[in-house]
Amino acid sequence: EIVCGARPLLDRSLIFQKMVCVASVWCMQADLSRSKHYSMVYFGKMNNCHSLLAIRYGYCYSLFCFCLQVTQGTNQIVMNCADIDIITASFAPDGGEEINATGFNYQNEDEKVTLSFPSALQKGSGTLKIDFVGELNDKMKGFYRSKYATPSGEIRHAAVTQFEATDARHAFPCWDEPLYFLLSFMALFSIQNVIDRKPYPEDDSLVEVKFATTPIMSTYLVAFVIGEYDFVESQSSDGVTVRVYTPLGKAEQGKFALEVATKTLPFYKDYFNVPYPLPKIDLIAIADFAAGAMENWGLVTYRETALLIDPRNSCASSRQWVALVVGHELAHQWFGNLVTMEWWTHLWLNEGFASWIEYLCVDHCFPEYDIWTQFVSADYTRALDLDALDNSHPIEVNVGHPSEVDEIFDAISYSKGASVIRMLHNYIGDEDFRKGMNTYLLKFQHKNASTEDLWDCLEQASGKPIAAVMSSWTKQMGFPIIVVDQEQQGDDRALKISQKKFCASGPHNGEECPTWMVPISICTSEDPSCSKMNVLMEHPEINITIPSLSPNKWVKLNPGTVGFYRIQYSSAMLDSFLPGIRDLTLLPVDRLGLQNDLFSLSRAGMISTIEVLKVMEAFVNEPNYTVWSDLSCNLGVLSSLLSHTDFHDDIQEFIIDLFTPIGLKLGWDSKPGEGHLDALLRGLVLGKLGKAGHKATLEEARRRFKEHVEGKQILSADLRSPVYLTVLKHGDSSVLDTMLKLHKQADMQEEKNRIERVLGAISAPELIQRVLNFALSDEVRPQDTVSVIGGVAGSSKQGRKAAWKFVKDNWEELHNRYQGGFLISRLIKLTVDGFAIDKMATEVKSFFESHPAPAAERTVQQCCENILLNAAWLKRDADDIHQYLLQRKVPPV
Repeated sequence: EIVCGARPLLDRSLIFQKMVCVASVWCMQADLSRSKHYSMVYFGKMNNCHSLLAIRYGYCYSLFCFCLQVTQGTNQIVMNCADIDIITASFAPDGGEEINATGFNYQNEDEKVTLSFPSALQKGSGTLKIDFVGELNDKMKGFYRSKYATPSGEIRHAAVTQFEATDARHAFPCWDEPLYFLLSFMALFSIQNVIDRKPYPEDDSLVEVKFATTPIMSTYLVAFVIGEYDFVESQSSDGVTVRVYTPLGKAEQGKFALEVATKTLPFYKDYFNVPYPLPKIDLIAIADFAAGAMENWGLVTYRETALLIDPRNSCASSRQWVALVVGHELAHQWFGNLVTMEWWTHLWLNEGFASWIEYLCVDHCFPEYDIWTQFVSADYTRALDLDALDNSHPIEVNVGHPSEVDEIFDAISYSKGASVIRMLHNYIGDEDFRKGMNTYLLKFQHKNASTEDLWDCLEQASGKPIAAVMSSWTKQMGFPIIVVDQEQQGDDRALKISQKKFCASGPHNGEECPTWMVPISICTSEDPSCSKMNVLMEHPEINITIPSLSPNKWVKLNPGTVGFYRIQYSSAMLDSFLPGIRDLTLLPVDRLGLQNDLFSLSRAGMISTIEVLKVMEAFVNEPNYTVWSDLSCNLGVLSSLLSHTDFHDDIQEFIIDLFTPIGLKLGWDSKPGEGHLDALLRGLVLGKLGKAGHKATLEEARRRFKEHVEGKQILSADLRSPVYLTVLKHGDSSVLDTMLKLHKQADMQEEKNRIERVLGAISAPELIQRVLNFALSDEVRPQDTVSVIGGVAGSSKQGRKAAWKFVKDNWEELHNRYQGGFLISRLIKLTVDGFAIDKMATEVKSFFESHPAPAAERTVQQCCENILLNAAWLKRDADDIHQYLLQRKVPPV
């Protein structure tokens, strides 16, 4: 029996030998809006070392070539196959007679098909031929239709692919695992690798297009796109041709991504000391696309908002997002494509590494972004929050069924993976890290690799116990809280440091408490930017003495907020940091880290929330965008929690008091000499003040919105989100009508998404329902429905209830649209994560027990846990928070 599984391919009856791949495409015009199916003929021509795959669906025919070798006699072939009907299948031994398959047994739950033959297929070369029909679906996975509009407004469809993780099997029968097709050649459908184009002799309505040979790759990295696109083109300094494909008439919007890509390829080549292995790279914007982007080798697919930048109408945050996503996907061309994980357990090798190095790349291309500080707020703290849950999972997690693969495309694989690699890079040092990476890429290029393979290469390069240190971070769930106290001993400072597993519900109190090998760095107020001491904490407790440090100097662990752990300082140590927050002598990333740790400790019940609010007030002079962004996020969480009380307005007053000074300093209009971060900060602060009901901000937002709508003074792109949010939050049906009109008129997907994300801010119950109904209308792209519903749930207590009811009422449609992908998990999390009543956890659990969503099973568990944590937090601290907020209103005597 020829089967697919996680074990090495050479254990199987069928192996793929080195192949020559020739892909041919015949194109003719057809109406894809009516094409729901396509047919294929699949050949494995082993006698001359190539095979053919012909796609027929009235728009395009294509041929793939590869060769196979039967190494053990069998009368069955098992392949991955989903949503495909096989018409005929046959096997012809080299020089022998063709044997027709007599049965096709579909194992739908396992997404496999067994081809049965009347006699055994003997060892040796031969030809496998499969003729089948597949579905050109609308689910944004496998081989699917993507709807777009031409410049004249005509609606048309492209046919595109998205195969990661396990959806190539939805396009054609195959061995759809990272290990298998790595040894085959597949063709990428891209204009750049066309080597011949001529009329097809058997049908003059067709044109035959032959493509160049591709490198070997896994099935999840195969891609083909058939549609109408414009493009811009350039060459990187190392000679790679780069094209960015855009919707028709929007080639100019591809120039920024083109600039980033042409800078990025040489940067990675120099960093890895390994050249990009292809002569070209294409980046293409897909209208309907579930993920942010996909790293298909040589043909990288993107959402329009992750690739296109309008020089006049795109905001600073969009430019930054495009830079990061382009950097991420191009990193995969080395880390994931050139060297591929051997199984999905090692997914984090792909995603964690790319999520780390995208920041390194953007820091190189755009140093003015201060991107590493933003990493701490965007990835590091996000990963800590998720990994503190009892329902988290290790970075390396066993994967069986395809639905389990989708579950691990989360903040653990991406953000925790990136964070521990950042910690590892800091522990090893850049020179040895790069040396180890070069060894790894050269040793395993065009092969599969595991986590242990990477550790071996880095250990050889650095001479440090990498495998021992890192296994404690990748093989076990969670992270430690480092508890620190100090004592002055003459001229020296003695530190007592202990570690314990941190849990969102409080410190771990079980009998068997896991420990980590923790790289600890220590700095002092003498030089906050430089580590005075570095140690590897291998035990639950250690004692450290810092020589010659006077009593008036503070000591801080984890400078740069690089180590993946929380810190709890003694009260005296914490108090010593407050002047450094006020006078900004503490670095921005460390000011952010201190505040974020305290907020997390308060949610876990380890300190009072009042202590956090007092520390937040020390940030009144804060100038840094990312520090404000993290403060804003945490205050948003607290505001959502207190929406379940009758003193929600009091926390809004606290927010207004905290943000008003920086709002007055920034003003509404940019000033000469301001840059990227000033634009981000202005939008953040004005949006926060407007949503909280700051009177002057609300009045100015309404004035500017009116002029924008009337065409008198168009809002700058950076001001649109805060203005839209403010007028909607305090608006009526006429404001909502105007926003929906702006949405319909918008030609740029970025503007449509900008409006969609804030529509949920509307307050009236009947208008909230209108927004929810709009989310499922044809006006909203399928991938963006989730953000509209999530925006409603995240804006108010009323919105949260309405969104949850809407999801339940429309569950069949939503689940059918997103099942088997990460969007279903995101929808559930955004909808229910903010509840803070015990009975809601029971209700959510009960609903998903009767309405299973296998790809979101862990997400449901995490959401129920978060609801219970919110409820406990509210019961524990609500009265004290209320009293504190009331006391702030009392004028001093």
